[in-house]
Amino acid sequence: MDFADFAARAEEIEAESADLEITALVRDLFEESNDDLPIVARFVQGRVFPAWDSTTLDIGPNLCYEAIARAAGPNVTAADVEDRLAETGEIGEVAASYEFGGQRGLASFAGGGRDGLTVSEVDRSLRDLAAAEGSGSRDRKLDVLFGLFNRSSPAEARYLARLVLSEMRIGVGEGTVRDAIAEAFDAPVAAVERALQVSNDYGRVAELAREEGEAGLEGVQLEIGRPVQAMLAQAGTVGDALEAWGTVAVETKYDGARVQVHYDGEAVSVFSRNMEDVTDALPEIVEFVEENVGPPAILDGEVVAVEPREEGDGVRPLPFQEVLRRFRRKHDVGRMRGEVTLWLHAFDCLHADGEDLLEAPLTERYERLTEVLDGGVSKLTLTDDSEEIAAVEAAALEDGHEGIMLKNPESEYTPGRRGKNWLKRKPDVETLDLVVTGAEWGEGRRAKFLGTFLLSARTESGYETIGKVATGITDEKLAELTGLLEPEIEAQDGKDVTIRPSVVFEVGYEEIQRSPTYSSGYALRFPRFVAVREDKDPDDADTLERVERLAGSSNAT
Repeated sequence: MDFADFAARAEEIEAESADLEITALVRDLFEESNDDLPIVARFVQGRVFPAWDSTTLDIGPNLCYEAIARAAGPNVTAADVEDRLAETGEIGEVAASYEFGGQRGLASFAGGGRDGLTVSEVDRSLRDLAAAEGSGSRDRKLDVLFGLFNRSSPAEARYLARLVLSEMRIGVGEGTVRDAIAEAFDAPVAAVERALQVSNDYGRVAELAREEGEAGLEGVQLEIGRPVQAMLAQAGTVGDALEAWGTVAVETKYDGARVQVHYDGEAVSVFSRNMEDVTDALPEIVEFVEENVGPPAILDGEVVAVEPREEGDGVRPLPFQEVLRRFRRKHDVGRMRGEVTLWLHAFDCLHADGEDLLEAPLTERYERLTEVLDGGVSKLTLTDDSEEIAAVEAAALEDGHEGIMLKNPESEYTPGRRGKNWLKRKPDVETLDLVVTGAEWGEGRRAKFLGTFLLSARTESGYETIGKVATGITDEKLAELTGLLEPEIEAQDGKDVTIRPSVVFEVGYEEIQRSPTYSSGYALRFPRFVAVREDKDPDDADTLERVERLAGSSNAT
């Protein structure tokens, strides 16, 4: 498929507002895609790699601006591109505003000019770009991007720029792709959804639906070494759980980082909540699994930072921020291992000894967990007594943990779902995980730091602002946050900057109030910075729907 044809379809999809019509357009695109179907199924969502693959293009906005500027001509600079972005607010529109094709050079593919980009060629080039590392890798990436933009029409450049920066945003979500696959290849939606849950690869599932139909989809199994999305919980009460299920499975809620552990009988792989490979950063977890897991298995659990108790035997848990000191570290892992000790608390088993367990009830999965893992298993209590649940909660809090989880004993494991079968109960004031979309430079001794951060809640179409936070941040932390966010700055107006949605803050607050000040219609009263949620992507941040629910709950009390 020519990339120009993909861009034309993407333009049609973006212009459509009705969900059913969007699905129909995506269906038509899939039917036309031929050998490029797996690529198109990812591109339409703004992905180059399957969802389970943690490989990234590692392209910051500045490098993209520089490539656009070079392709646009000798009189255009990256600063000019940034200025246009400040005016338009959208990188695709900026890229489409230039006339490319006149710049020649080694990286301009066949000497410059437009000779017809194809979808597979763009995919191959972006994968080569992602593989570039070491000395000179930035220049190689810039050359590849320049070559692609130099061959692009305005429409192609619009969607290439968005794809490079993971900002496709044409109204196509995972549900749309699922339904479009089902319609295009006459496959049951349930079968498509199950295959997607198990594989986390929309391209592969689309191709299976076309080539093998329902039988091929039903044959998709978990693979050790290929992570799936974690099953999620929502806030709930003991009364909710007892009323819904009668008997409740109760376990400790840990203040740690969610992990998925894969063991093939020889090697261990550890993945974060957003399916990033964090194996190298957690050597003691790898060693623990090697020593204590028997058959090949996939486990779900939490990694918690601990230290010896002063008053006696055992250890006590440390705050979540201590886990983050270890979680994504690529250097000085040995030194940090000596400073921060990590323990694994496993609470679920997705696969054991060749058998997938996603559709088995929780109680069976837990039994298999105790069979495959010797130690490190979180205790599960089955009860229909609210007083016993309260006793479990009191013990968890006394041990220094966050609270308890309430689970339906008969529930299946549904990857990526935030249903009502898992409820989290924390006695503390709720916090929100919000996306940083802007900031202000500080004043005085803090002038070189970003000092106030604009926060936004996630919606289906983007992000809506809900407040600013500057409280609870030390100078040392401000320096760290500035280093984290400065590369993500898209535009600047005086002291105010616009930041590409990429970083999630955990924020505490006293109350959520209705307010016309922010686009969400709400504002946080006395917001307080808690931590950077390095284990969460913007797609995992809290939604405006949750904000509205919490605001309603607060007003009701």
